[in-house]
Amino acid sequence: MFKRLFFSCSTLTHFLPKNSHFLSSINQPIRIFAMAEKDQNFTSSSSSSSSSASSPPSSGAQYKHTNLLASEHSPYLLQHAHNPVNWYPWGEEAFEQARKRDVPIFLSIGYSTCHWCHVMEVESFENDEVAKLLNDWFISIKVDREERPDVDKVYMTYVQALYGGGGWPLSVFLSPDLKPLMGGTYFPPDDKYGRPGFKTVLRKVKEAWESKKDVLVKSGTFAIEQLSEALSISSVSDKLSEGLAQSALRECTKTLSESYDPKYGGFGAAPKFPRPSEPQSMIYQSKKLRELGKISEADEHLKKVSFSLQCMARGGVHDHVGGGFHRYSVDECWHVPHFEKMLYDQGQLANVYLDVFSIKKDVFYSCVARDILDYLRRDMIGPNGEIFSAEDADSADPEEPSKKKEGAFYVWSSIEVEDIVGKHAPHFKEHYYIKKSGNCDLSPMSDPHNEFKGKNVLIEKNSTNAMASKLGMPVENYQEILGASRKKLFDARSKRPRPHLDDKVIVSWNGLVISSFSRASKILKSEPDGTKFNFPVAGTNPQEYMEVAKQALLFIKENLYNKQSRRLQHSFRNGPSKAPGFLDDYAFLISGLLDVYEYGGEISWLSWAVELQETQDEVFLDKTGGGYFNTTGEDESVLLRVKEDHDGAEPSGNSVSAINLVRLASMFIGTRSDRYKQNAEHLLAVFEKRLNDAPVAVPLMCCAADMLSVPSKKQIVLVGKKASPDMESMLVSVHASYDPNKTVIHIDPSDEEEIGFWEEKNPNVAAMAKSNVRAENVVALVCKDFACKAPVTDPKSLEALLSSGKA
Repeated sequence: MFKRLFFSCSTLTHFLPKNSHFLSSINQPIRIFAMAEKDQNFTSSSSSSSSSASSPPSSGAQYKHTNLLASEHSPYLLQHAHNPVNWYPWGEEAFEQARKRDVPIFLSIGYSTCHWCHVMEVESFENDEVAKLLNDWFISIKVDREERPDVDKVYMTYVQALYGGGGWPLSVFLSPDLKPLMGGTYFPPDDKYGRPGFKTVLRKVKEAWESKKDVLVKSGTFAIEQLSEALSISSVSDKLSEGLAQSALRECTKTLSESYDPKYGGFGAAPKFPRPSEPQSMIYQSKKLRELGKISEADEHLKKVSFSLQCMARGGVHDHVGGGFHRYSVDECWHVPHFEKMLYDQGQLANVYLDVFSIKKDVFYSCVARDILDYLRRDMIGPNGEIFSAEDADSADPEEPSKKKEGAFYVWSSIEVEDIVGKHAPHFKEHYYIKKSGNCDLSPMSDPHNEFKGKNVLIEKNSTNAMASKLGMPVENYQEILGASRKKLFDARSKRPRPHLDDKVIVSWNGLVISSFSRASKILKSEPDGTKFNFPVAGTNPQEYMEVAKQALLFIKENLYNKQSRRLQHSFRNGPSKAPGFLDDYAFLISGLLDVYEYGGEISWLSWAVELQETQDEVFLDKTGGGYFNTTGEDESVLLRVKEDHDGAEPSGNSVSAINLVRLASMFIGTRSDRYKQNAEHLLAVFEKRLNDAPVAVPLMCCAADMLSVPSKKQIVLVGKKASPDMESMLVSVHASYDPNKTVIHIDPSDEEEIGFWEEKNPNVAAMAKSNVRAENVVALVCKDFACKAPVTDPKSLEALLSSGKA
């Protein structure tokens, strides 16, 4: 069951159309066909397909059909530009045609790396018979959910409320005025097992429109009215009830602990999604418990997270050959994944591994963080620093190039490994559980349809130390052999047809990755001297990661930001998209900017974060009811304006905003700081019922509530030359220990821009800089609400002070 709504789906269903025999006869079978890409509760294991639709068409090709999508920029829309269906993009031209012809709209929503979207395209949208039905009876609209999450949210909410679940491809029928009539997800083309196929559904929708149009339109209007009322959540109180911040976090982590899998790690059963906000909340609570002297409980929380991260990194959900993580595992043991790679997963997971490394100082975790970031640098960054969105699960089968199969790029036969790896193949095969018969046999859920028969998904079943001991060689030598073998497989794999790359640049997802790159630039400098790295980890100088973060920010500022209006656009591909920036774009980018600044970036990045927060408050803030809407409300074709709270595959914009506001309030003083804090308090009060009744659905918001409740804020102010090695050493020391409740400010007394910024927004910082000028040293001031201890000038002393918990 999805947890994105503020209400029970079953509770809301009685508000939705019941008075139509058409709906009662059609909607129920549709729910059974919910074969779709979901954030959670995926209904099927991976499946192969003969799809030829995973990549946008090349510009020089000749086509039998071309529709209006050919002029769009979205890779997903371009994939459908040569279907025989007369697709329209979302917009007034399509709406006008539906009104003029007085026919329903068929709305199909997906994204370019969605496996079941490819399946439905091949089966139905490339089928001339289906296309004729759509063209004769409907106006057909295609939407890329990643380009227009606002449109997707409206109709996904409707389908979820009506059927208790949803996913992609999302298939919804609308009236010409965009009210939903009925919907579902994936439909096979023909009737099967007594259930209607897509052609049957199209015929019944047409018949219902001709015979019961008034009833359908009235029902759709009523459904939107009820959804709008249910989603217009607000709070008359301006702050949370006493004690709720602490109890929500405690109950959230308690529920997660109860769902912990002690055998394979992770929280919940298969299919297993990373959902990084869950381990983040466990790490945060572990820190709190330790500060309260509850060492045993703190260790238990951290143990569950660290073991889960180990299992994920050793499982097939991790790409051992090329780096990075796949979307999720279809089985309980993190083995056989759904093979697509999403940018938002990479950024969040890198941060979780960095957090655990900063606590445990175990290079296992830092190496996995590096693995993720190096994968992004190698495969996902454009020529101007832009960071791309996703890689598909499907690719051409090397054995049958005309067919596309899920995982074809990533799986191996035993003989391939032997031929490529050479003399070390026996050790490599034992280490990664590679078998002649194939290794997707660890769980009945791993490969129930024998799609990977004779194929292997690499998984570390044996520990490195045990294998090295068995072979009588030093661990370091054994790791070098594994790394060299992975490089051979990587080179061989590079000759295979690659999965489709979605090279769309999404601001919000870039913000998540900008955060992890900037944090890595300092946290990884705490790795022991002489740490050895093996492929696919590149052994990058951590400072290079900060440059990646800055280049991505520059791309966004130059291509997706209007300096006059101070507004963002949502995405970029061959130019900015038509969609404006949404709440997540502002919130996630502000979070990334704050991290870039606190981990050593220029004052200009902090200044931009402040500016973007002002725009976010102006455009998205509900100034009377509290909290942030996910859209501007300026597009009349988007029928619902939602306040999102669920921390799922991505954190919610409201959760991230609450943390941003707490961080900004801690940096400044006076009315500015008060305003940030008041907005955060009111935001959290909006979601009080959620925090009280179902805190496990909002783990990051639980952390935000606790952060806001901390009675006095810790600031570390560093004064000195920005470009000096001493400042770098001090920044490394400040960030060597995990503490999400600290704020880091660094200021160069000789920099007029910085002094001017702080004189306007926090004169305390400017005064500290002027009174702590040292010719030779960088001075560190550890403060509580800007009341500071004696200056510290030695990085080691500063690190010891901060890690001791006495600061």
